[in-house]
Amino acid sequence: MKQLKRLFSIFLVLALTVSMFVGCGKKSTGDWKIGIITGTVAQNEEEYRAAQRTKEVFMERYGEDKVILQTYPEKFMDEQETVIANIAGIAADPKVKALVICQAVPGTSAAIDKVLETRDDLLIIAATSGEDPNMIADRADLCFQMDEVGMGTAIVEQIKKQGAETLVHYSFPRHMSYALLAARRDLLKENCKKEGIKFVDATAPDPTGDAGISGAQQFILEDVPKKIKQYGEDTAFFSTNCSMQPPLIKSILQQHGIYPQPCCPSPYHGFPSALQIEIPEDKKGDANYVVEQIRRINAENNMTGRMSTWPVPVNMMFIEAGAEYASQWIEGKFRDKIVNEKLKECFVDYTSNYGDDIDINVTLLEENGKKFDNYFLVLIDYIDL
Repeated sequence: MKQLKRLFSIFLVLALTVSMFVGCGKKSTGDWKIGIITGTVAQNEEEYRAAQRTKEVFMERYGEDKVILQTYPEKFMDEQETVIANIAGIAADPKVKALVICQAVPGTSAAIDKVLETRDDLLIIAATSGEDPNMIADRADLCFQMDEVGMGTAIVEQIKKQGAETLVHYSFPRHMSYALLAARRDLLKENCKKEGIKFVDATAPDPTGDAGISGAQQFILEDVPKKIKQYGEDTAFFSTNCSMQPPLIKSILQQHGIYPQPCCPSPYHGFPSALQIEIPEDKKGDANYVVEQIRRINAENNMTGRMSTWPVPVNMMFIEAGAEYASQWIEGKFRDKIVNEKLKECFVDYTSNYGDDIDINVTLLEENGKKFDNYFLVLIDYIDL
């Protein structure tokens, strides 16, 4: 009996030693995955690339594939059944424990409804939503959005510094049906009036319509010179659509206009393709390199200070920091789905890759007297280019 007890004690010590060894080495993470849903490269390349990079980072960190990638169709307004099917298809995998959807285009709420019929255990993050805040916030666990309403003040302050006398606002009825985008447009108009800046409400083709992305881009290329001829070079331009940014930047450079920011502020959004910036392999993910190249090209074209953006690619942050937050929740580092301090920490960690002195302002959406506890708004200051 004593011998058996001794053998059991030895076995227990060995078991504890092995356990300690495993604990001090690579952490066992369990059999889980995160689904990331973005637009295609044609719609917004940086979001797609951010999803790919997250997949690579998680593969390197965990030694196994932890991320499933999916896209929604380019003409998502006409193919909402596909949007629903693609999101629900990822959630059907029992290993998937979280979804990060960016952008949360129309159809996302219906997709989440479909998912929740069989999966109530998921953490669902919806970023840059094209749906009513009440609708998406009732379904997603967390919502991320640029502070669209805050931009209604920030953009006007920026173009005033840049010497603008006119602001042309390009959009279309579908986007103006989005509550936050419409509120921003109204605030831009109001603030322009206060500052003595002429506001021009210009309607462009919807890229999801019959003309498609190419038709919308061609319109921008042809219309910007007309607006510059009509209102002069000190005309600032803003468009609510991602695919319109490259032709808008290209035309503004040629016509010597003013460009305060892309719709999704970022050094990567529209600038590299519009300005034909080739990024070497060793500079991939180096936003400072891209900023230097934009500034060089602007200086060569007498455009210094007439363009600007945020130093951090905000939708990329939503995807990468959102996936990081989700992975920590899955691994039990915190229990509640909404932990404000942890989310802010993930955002700040991400922005630190682009500089130590970047101030990120994260607030909760308040609309018509209702304050949302899961709808986070982000605002970051400009860098001049």
